Amino acid sequence: MPRGTDYVRDADRALEETYEEPMSLAAYVDRIFENPSIASHASKYLLEAIEAAGTRTVVEEGEEKERYRFFDDPHNDGEHAILGNTEVLNGFVDDLRSIAAGRAKDEKIIWFEGPTATGKSELKRCLVNGLREYSKTPDGRRYTVEWNVTTADAGERGLSYGGDATAADEQNWYESPVQAHPLSVFPEDVRADVLAQLNDELDDHVPVQVDAQLDPFSREAYDYLEERYRREGEDELFSAITDEDHLRVKNYVVDVGQGVGVLHSEDDGRPKERLVGSWMHGMLQELDSRGRKNPQAFSYDGVLSQGNGVLTIVEDAAQHADLLQKLLNVPDEQSVKLDKGIGMDVDSQLLIISNPDLEAQLNQHADRNGMDPLKALKRRLDKHRFGYLTNLSLETELIRRELTGETAVWEADSYDELADRIREPVRVTVKDRDGETRVQEFAPHAIEAAALYAVVTRLDEETLPNGLDLVDKALIYDQGYLQEGDSRREKAEFDFDDDGTDGDHGVPVTYTRDTLAELLQTDRDRHHADLPVEDVVMPRDVLNAMVEGLADAPVFSSGERSEFENRVVPVKNYVYDQQESDVIEAIMHDKRVDEETVAEYVEHVYAWETDEPLYNDRGERVEPDPLKMKLFEVEHLGRFSEAEYEGNLPRESVRNFRREKVITSLNRHAWEHRDADFAVEDVDLTAIPVIKTVLESHDWDDVERTFEDFDPRQWDDPPSGTETAAVKDDTIDTLVTLFGYSEASAELTSRHVMGQVSYRWD
Repeated sequence: MPRGTDYVRDADRALEETYEEPMSLAAYVDRIFENPSIASHASKYLLEAIEAAGTRTVVEEGEEKERYRFFDDPHNDGEHAILGNTEVLNGFVDDLRSIAAGRAKDEKIIWFEGPTATGKSELKRCLVNGLREYSKTPDGRRYTVEWNVTTADAGERGLSYGGDATAADEQNWYESPVQAHPLSVFPEDVRADVLAQLNDELDDHVPVQVDAQLDPFSREAYDYLEERYRREGEDELFSAITDEDHLRVKNYVVDVGQGVGVLHSEDDGRPKERLVGSWMHGMLQELDSRGRKNPQAFSYDGVLSQGNGVLTIVEDAAQHADLLQKLLNVPDEQSVKLDKGIGMDVDSQLLIISNPDLEAQLNQHADRNGMDPLKALKRRLDKHRFGYLTNLSLETELIRRELTGETAVWEADSYDELADRIREPVRVTVKDRDGETRVQEFAPHAIEAAALYAVVTRLDEETLPNGLDLVDKALIYDQGYLQEGDSRREKAEFDFDDDGTDGDHGVPVTYTRDTLAELLQTDRDRHHADLPVEDVVMPRDVLNAMVEGLADAPVFSSGERSEFENRVVPVKNYVYDQQESDVIEAIMHDKRVDEETVAEYVEHVYAWETDEPLYNDRGERVEPDPLKMKLFEVEHLGRFSEAEYEGNLPRESVRNFRREKVITSLNRHAWEHRDADFAVEDVDLTAIPVIKTVLESHDWDDVERTFEDFDPRQWDDPPSGTETAAVKDDTIDTLVTLFGYSEASAELTSRHVMGQVSYRWD
């Protein structure tokens, strides 16, 4: 069978799951008592869509936060995920919950403000994507009404834009152009009874509220049917009007233009046109208006009309500042006029998005104090400010998205997993001017270098605690702690000023992206013609290009250029330390202390301090071995010399080390697992910082002690048969197979590191 047939069949199934057959009004009422969420008003519906996606735990600015997965754009594989700004988004959801419950802020217009390239445009796309997909689920179904007032009497006026009509034709059904809520068909007192009973049965702190009357288009149909059946003497007038031949409830998929209204920066027209639409004068002549304007002849293409029922977004609001004052009474009065005599109720969550230039416009009369003409507007705006990312992992993820089109949102069970993602190389296929393609590599730590530098430019230097630099602050914000040798200090131990300007300004991701893209397209000799591959961009290439480009970038002021240039040095030092660590670990990879030896040392120290029994393989009790502990501490830890022991017995400095670094960590682990039977052998040795160091890191002293004839000055071209040549071959191979380097980036990185080490080797 042709593959096209399979795809068409899959599409059929997808649409079958999305759409339902139209139902009667009575059937709809029965349905909402089975599933009340489908009757939710706009703010409640938006809140439910966000909450339905669940939450996950993240670390931002060094603190754990619960993040709504909705903002990861899960329905769209993360393509328009909003990275970071979790606290801001949580504040938005909290306000939305208050608005939905009618407790407060129901007169507010939600305002997202922030500098360029902070994720505000992604917010719009994420909201549209999330609402669209939620409306396809059983709990998220959205419903409106459609009308058919055709009649066999050709002389009667029908709800059609000219021409004859028959009741049986599907083409004669006209959907409410503003997604009118089905309950709005009921008389007000009956609707109140329905909602009262529904909310009594609803186990939710946010009751369903439907205050809107029928929209003018639907009211025209309702009035026509009411007049017709009243003339005929119909006893059950409402039943006749809402008979299935005239009224159906149908579900629709929420999207831009149907439940979501988006006013773009380039949209123009008079305020009324942008808000609700315009009269179609040609249609006024065709439709029998009986001396008045007929709402059937209205376009309903304004942003409030399209967004009625769910969400109204004004994008780049500074371009529509004149419109904002027209929106003043919409949130609290929930109505807008098509014309002087024709009004329309609106149920839509209002949201505006802007750069900081809108705030400048709003404050132009601030010096007038109580006479500020914009004061009423500013009072109704509920501002949520997006800032630049201040997390290294998030900025790295964002840069990779910009360069490669990756969309999956990074999630990790531990920071070690994120650290591996941060340092990873990135390989991009580029096309030369002659049409040839090549794979160009950003070496390990290159994207990390760009991300760290961008974050460092965004941090407030004035709020630095004593003893920290901006790189330290960036690491604390990303990890939640700072590892200093054997000591781990949590963010709470540092005195950070929460009123600082972190994320208010700095290098935007667009600048970083453009700089890296230019590096990809630059024909280059990558420092050494003898390398197997020349197309490697090193971390220092990235940092140099980012600093050099500041001078020509119009987005930065002269003060910012000077400030940002001065912040690159600690970033270069940190990135070099990461490269150096990779090279040392690759050299020492096969010389690591095995976990059995480490575990034996920990057991002996624990028994030495606590008098806990220690047993050999035959089950016989043995005493802690002073010699084994001493050899481990001198040879593997490298912390002590022979002078710090009397024979094999430790002096005070060694005893303090054992108690403070080993025993304290074991006791902490025992306390955390106090509900279970604690045993030293059950301890994750990497949970003890000093032991983690032994298992996972080395230094140049370890290299020199292990390879006595090693000489880093010979690294570029070591003589064959020497220990240096053997070490280099093994190191390059390890960097490639285990650390993610290419052969070229491994060569370049190791040469760079050895060039620095050579100066201090003797």
